[in-house]
Amino acid sequence: MKTLKIFLFVATALAAASCKVEDPFVDRVVSPVLLVFDNAVGDGGGFTTEPTVTSKATSTQATISVRIFELDKTNILDYKKGIDSIPLTGLSLALTTRTGTKIADVTTDAKGRATITKTWAEFGLSAPKSGNTVSLTLTGKYKEQAFTKLARLQAN
Repeated sequence: MKTLKIFLFVATALAAASCKVEDPFVDRVVSPVLLVFDNAVGDGGGFTTEPTVTSKATSTQATISVRIFELDKTNILDYKKGIDSIPLTGLSLALTTRTGTKIADVTTDAKGRATITKTWAEFGLSAPKSGNTVSLTLTGKYKEQAFTKLARLQAN
């Protein structure tokens, strides 16, 4: 009887240990790239979930510029070298509104920068006023892994 209890305990423990547990709060995969926006409030989006990029409301056009890096973590434990940020060249990106309206397709240049300049109307604001925002989605694929970055364009 004692042996049967031990066997049932071990069998139950093994069954419980083999179950895959999903995190119910975070359904995301870590991005393979780092996106840093120019003219953004704060750190440019490196550590911001949804950075706000500013552009002049009085101008007829608005610009979004983003630099995209791969993080080489080879020397992560070497405090003298650390993590290296490598600009990604030739990376294709799509910029859309959150409602799915396509704004532009763009490719990063030799410095890993992608710049999109469109009229405010093309971004969805026909008569922008200071404080107006447009919610945007930037998507791409790197090393067979898709990524998405949310951002806001704000007229100032």
